Amino acid sequence: MDIIKNQIKEWLSYDEKESKRLFALAREKRKQVFKNNIFAYGFVYFSTFCRNSCNFCYYRKENQIDRYRKDNAEILKIAKELVDSGVNLIDLTMGEDPVYHKEYFSGLITLADKIKKDLDVPVMLSPGVVEEGIIDEFAKIDADWYALYQETHNRKLFERLRKNQSYDIRMQAKLYAKTKDILIEEGILSGVGETDEDIADSIIAMGEIGAKQLRVMSFVPQDGSPMEAFETPDRSKELKIIAIMRILYPEALIPASLDVDGISGLKARLNAGANVVTSIIPPKSGFVGVANETLDVDEGGRTVEEVRSIVNSLGLEIADNDYYKAFIHSLKAKDL
Repeated sequence: MDIIKNQIKEWLSYDEKESKRLFALAREKRKQVFKNNIFAYGFVYFSTFCRNSCNFCYYRKENQIDRYRKDNAEILKIAKELVDSGVNLIDLTMGEDPVYHKEYFSGLITLADKIKKDLDVPVMLSPGVVEEGIIDEFAKIDADWYALYQETHNRKLFERLRKNQSYDIRMQAKLYAKTKDILIEEGILSGVGETDEDIADSIIAMGEIGAKQLRVMSFVPQDGSPMEAFETPDRSKELKIIAIMRILYPEALIPASLDVDGISGLKARLNAGANVVTSIIPPKSGFVGVANETLDVDEGGRTVEEVRSIVNSLGLEIADNDYYKAFIHSLKAKDL
């Protein structure tokens, strides 16, 4: 394990010229598994209320901002629009909305089931930490993914980022979902005070827990948060992390999130080895993103059409849904 950690740290130290070789290797690894296929995820952030006080987040409960909680009809309408536009998956995301956590999870489960069946599309559920009984309900409707990010695997840094939250409870929730045949997504933040050793530990940990989708996002300062004065990091570190994850985990799904730099940042992330475009949001839909909640949304920069033009310019293509479904089925089968 020390050999792998040292190799990761060496890769992270690469200069621009060395990084180009790293990215080329990552693209080759991606091509060996996925050929020219890239996946596209529709993002439905249906509630921006949250009970948590994460120091990096715009939607932390103390922040005095406009919030919304969308009804099922609006969620279904946007999900259908996204599926019709060509996304491979619908990501149903919310803050840890105290109303949902007390009353409405049955409604979310019914909604997710309807989207899967009526729209014939895989579903990712991103509701934060939930009890095992709720995860059991997710499994009953055959939810495909449960996304829950530690952001760091350094416990002390976790405590600073996710104020008054339990590292172990958060980790156990995703590990339990994995036992229920639900694929898990794990993720880290770059630029929040971590060291290269922390990053190496996180990359190794994400593999050890069996996460099949691995995400890294550069920190973006959020107005009204305790970390609003932090600087956003140079993107070179995020790109190297994408490439390293691709090289170490060739079959992983690795997002290029539109939430950090919008459509202008997509090409670099794909060139670093990413194979999923996340946070696709229809313009003028009333839905927002996370890190950059409105960036490119109403301008139409987060549509499948915009994404496809960039994907195709790189000699890649957005996969059809049958290919995506077959691939995630193969991921589940390997865990049996």
